[in-house]
Amino acid sequence: MKMKKILSLLLVVVMLISFTVGCANTDDVTDEQQKTDVEEKDETKDESSEEINAVDDINPKIKEIEEALMDQLEPLPETGKGENVGVLIISLTNPFWANMKEKYEMAGEELGINVEVLSAPTEGDTTSQLETLDGMAVKDYDSIILSPIDGNNLIPGIVRANQAEVPVINLGPGVNKDGLAEQGGHLDGKITVDFVNQGKMVAEDMLKYMPDGGKVAIIQGIPGAGQSEGRTNGAKSVFENTEGVELVSVQPADWDRNKAYDIATNLIQAHPDLKGIFAANDVMALAAVEALETAGMKDGVVVYGVDFTGEAQESILAGKLDGSITYSPTVYTKAALLLSLKISQGQEITEPVYCPLVIVNKDNINEFDGWE
Repeated sequence: MKMKKILSLLLVVVMLISFTVGCANTDDVTDEQQKTDVEEKDETKDESSEEINAVDDINPKIKEIEEALMDQLEPLPETGKGENVGVLIISLTNPFWANMKEKYEMAGEELGINVEVLSAPTEGDTTSQLETLDGMAVKDYDSIILSPIDGNNLIPGIVRANQAEVPVINLGPGVNKDGLAEQGGHLDGKITVDFVNQGKMVAEDMLKYMPDGGKVAIIQGIPGAGQSEGRTNGAKSVFENTEGVELVSVQPADWDRNKAYDIATNLIQAHPDLKGIFAANDVMALAAVEALETAGMKDGVVVYGVDFTGEAQESILAGKLDGSITYSPTVYTKAALLLSLKISQGQEITEPVYCPLVIVNKDNINEFDGWE
C-alpha cells in the first residue's frame, strides 16, 4: 500500500513537470510566432510604403499629361490580348527617337502588346524609311504607327498598308493629307503635338529672359518636315510681332549638330550683338551653346531647344542651355499604342489626339527630376 502511494506521488510529480515544460515550450513558440508575425507585418508595411512612394515619385506634370491624354482616348481599349504593332520612327541617330524606341517597348510590355520598332539609318534617308514601311505593310501587324521624315516620303507605303488593310496611325510629324488623298490613301488615326504652339511657347519663354529685346535667330531642322516648319512658324509669329525684337536669320541645319554649330558660329560673326537663338531641337541647340562658349559669348545669348533630352537636361542644370519644351515620351508612346488598339479593335477615331506640352527653363528645372 505504501509503495502504491509512492508511485502515485511520483506520477503526479512527473505530470506536473511535463505540464510545466509544455507550457514553457508553448510560450516560446507563441513568442517566436508573434515575433515572426510582427516581422512579416513590418515587411508588408515596407512593401506597401514602397508601392505608395513609387506612385508618389511620379512627376506631377507627367500625371497631368497622362490624365489629359487618357481623357481624349476614352473609352479605353482592351489590353493584354497580344496584338502585334509595328512602329516606324525616324532614326536612332537622334537621342530623342532612340528614347522613343525604348519607351514604345516598355509601353508594349505594360499593355501586353508585341511591339517591333524600326527606323531609317539616318534622319534624312527618306528612301530607306519608305522601303522599311513597304516591308512592314506585308507583315502580320494588327496596326502600324509611323513618324515620317517629311510630309511626303511615306505616302506610297501608307497606300500599300491601306491596300493590305493594316490600320495606320501617324505619330508626331505629319503626313501630307492632301497628297495622301490624291494617291488614294488615308490615315486611320493621328496622335501628335501642336508644333506651331511649341514654337510660340518657346519664343514667349525666351523673351522673359530678354527684357530689353534684341536680335534673335532660328535654326531649323529639315525644310518641309512638319515639326520643323511648325516650330519655326510659331516662333516667327512671336518674334516678328514683339516690339524691340528683330528676327535676323532663319536657317536650316537638317537636325545636324555640326551644321548647327557652323550656323551658330557664322551668326555670331555676322551679329555680335545677337541676344537669342531658338533651335528646332535640342541637338542643334546644344551645338549653338557650344559655338557661343567657344566665342566667349554664351552669357549674353539666350538659347532654347525642343525635346528636353537627357543631355539638354544636364546642360540646363549646368547653367548652359537656357530652356527646352517637352512632353512625356513614356505617356506619349503609351497613348499611341492605346490609340492603335482602339482602331484595330474596331473603334473609329475621327479627331487627332494632342499631347500637352510643358516648358523647361533654368528656373523650374528642378521640377523635372525623374522626367521620363
